[in-house]
Amino acid sequence: MAKKSSNRVKPAETELKEKLVNLNRVAKVTKGGRTFSFAAIVVVGDGNGTVGHGLGKARDVSEAISKAVDDAKKNLIRVPLHKGTIPHEQKGKYGAGKVLIKPAADGTGVIAGGAMRAVLEIAGVHNVLAKSMGSSNPHNVVKATIDALIKLRSPMDVSRQRNISMEKLFNG
Repeated sequence: MAKKSSNRVKPAETELKEKLVNLNRVAKVTKGGRTFSFAAIVVVGDGNGTVGHGLGKARDVSEAISKAVDDAKKNLIRVPLHKGTIPHEQKGKYGAGKVLIKPAADGTGVIAGGAMRAVLEIAGVHNVLAKSMGSSNPHNVVKATIDALIKLRSPMDVSRQRNISMEKLFNG
């Protein structure tokens, strides 16, 4: 994965919304019969460039979701947004899950499937074109999307790293 330390966010800084991406019932077969438990994947974000994901497992649905929310608050990252979209095209990968996200013109909306849509909407991206390639497993798709968002660089960061002005960056 890309460098995480530079765009980490403290959970106390913002008012976070949460969105359940997937709830999976799993069964453990014992000699006394089947024991059911639940695994929940949740994304949290403030709708303004902060997003995180978490996984919670418990015997009860609500407990699994609350554990997932707590885990997600520990994994918050900052996403550079540019006029309601992302600054540039980016690919992300986690396991067999591969994603491609592209900036889109104003009014396009979030064109993304299932797990990717949840991550991008809760991050505050309003216009984006996204494609999930490879695995459709929500775990891997969410983590691949987060990977792509971590790799994004804002125009200010790029101009600072190259020691050139913003005008020169955009005008060539």
